[in-house]
Amino acid sequence: MNRLLWIVLALPLAGCGEKAAPPAAQPRTVLAHTVRGGSAVAQADYSGEVRARHEISLAFRVGGKLVARAVDVGDRVVVGQVLARLDPADLALSSSGAEANLAAAAADRAYAQTEARRYRDLRAQQFVSQALLDAKETALKAAEEKVRALTAQAGLASNQRGYAELRADAAGVISAVLAEAGQVVAAGQPVLKVAKSGEREVVVAVPENRVAELAGAGELAVTLWAAPDKHYRGRVRELAPQADPVTRTFAAKVSILNADAGVRLGQTARVSLKTTGDALALIPLGSVFQRGRQPAVWLLGHDGRVHLRTVTVAAWREDGVAVKGGLSEGDRIVAAGAHKLVEGEAVRVAEGGQP
Repeated sequence: MNRLLWIVLALPLAGCGEKAAPPAAQPRTVLAHTVRGGSAVAQADYSGEVRARHEISLAFRVGGKLVARAVDVGDRVVVGQVLARLDPADLALSSSGAEANLAAAAADRAYAQTEARRYRDLRAQQFVSQALLDAKETALKAAEEKVRALTAQAGLASNQRGYAELRADAAGVISAVLAEAGQVVAAGQPVLKVAKSGEREVVVAVPENRVAELAGAGELAVTLWAAPDKHYRGRVRELAPQADPVTRTFAAKVSILNADAGVRLGQTARVSLKTTGDALALIPLGSVFQRGRQPAVWLLGHDGRVHLRTVTVAAWREDGVAVKGGLSEGDRIVAAGAHKLVEGEAVRVAEGGQP
């Protein structure tokens, strides 16, 4: 009985000493991409904002309290349209005072003219001296000059009454409102901004190493973020002579030559400049990884294994990576998961995994 018990107890112990063989490692499944030469066009893209070529700030020519504003942002205006008004009370009083001063000066001139005529007659009869006549002539000239000065002041005060209304100098659209009704504004303080109708342009920031390239460019391609399938023609109109002190970039203004109603102020636009150079290949973003400081890809060999290949990147783009060296036409590379592989690792290309 004891012998049978020992045999039963020994059977599990003997089984524990045997280790099962591990399953064979399965090749990692990857997506493949075939390199096609010339699949990427060498170009430089700059993002910017659509603006009017001419945008003016409108201000009152006199100070006062803003009592009415007739337009809002986005409203279209025509030449001569009243946009805002100041309280005219003070301007009316100033004009009335200037007219009253002019009337008083005119009365003084009339009296001086009468005195001068009378003293001329008396001098002809030798009843007064020449000195007295000269004094009356001088008083007359002073009265005439005073009338002339007050006439100018009265005209200025009359004009200022008209300055209480702010009118549009050109047709366009209100792009900004800088003051509200009830606010006291000074003469020359901007109240509204008007983007004039007509030419539209895109303002972009250009790095200093691409300024010369953009300055010598001919026609550019302009696309709107809201309508990427529609293309417009552009040309550099103005390039800043000095870099921005904060961003260290140069502002460039690109005129949209064939702008239509679809080009609206404030829209995001992309300006593209095609450049000359070597034929480029466009490969997926996920196929490139950094090996130290050198970009590299995994090349799929005929033996089903991957081999490291360094490449020269021309540009990192939204639609992929443009490379100009390290790959040849027809090379097959790993399109995704490149950072998980090791040199010489066996892989399996997924069916339908050819981007």
